[in-house]
Amino acid sequence: MSIALTYTTTAQTSELESLIQGCVRNERTAQERVYQLFYARMMAVVRKYIDQTEVAEEIVNNGFLRAFQKINLYNFQGSFEGWIRKIVFRAVCDYVKTADKPGTQIALTETHEYVSSEDASRLEYDELLGMVQQLPLATRTVFNMYVLEGFNHREIREALGISEGTSKWHLSEARRQLRQRIEGLELHLKR
Repeated sequence: MSIALTYTTTAQTSELESLIQGCVRNERTAQERVYQLFYARMMAVVRKYIDQTEVAEEIVNNGFLRAFQKINLYNFQGSFEGWIRKIVFRAVCDYVKTADKPGTQIALTETHEYVSSEDASRLEYDELLGMVQQLPLATRTVFNMYVLEGFNHREIREALGISEGTSKWHLSEARRQLRQRIEGLELHLKR
């Protein structure tokens, strides 16, 4: 049984390597197949930051275009999906930089006010995701980068071209707005 699993994995790896080589040769069928294989996963990355479908599709397509233009730089070290993901993530960062420039750089100290875990446990995943999507673009982006992707404020500063203080402010603002929205649901009254 392990032989069959090894063969399948080897066959998939070989197919992907063949597709990558086809993309290096600028073969449209190979590019289309790579696009089909990774589109849904890259769209999921973008949708964490961008709530408008048309804009998210544009960013994913720009990311794939960049990937195909630079595919000769992929050296088969590490995950190909991770390589594409970084490129698509940079496309998101570029969009955020140009679409929503924060006007003032403000540094605030984070407060440690949290919603009770009992209230939070009653919150559905889709409800929470919807609340995050309602945050302003720059605030949502910083929140997702910090909370979901694990970036620190220095890395966010470098990726988005903002100060660390502005990054901290956006994170604090996201937490404040989310807390306010969760408390507004009056979950403590729902049983």
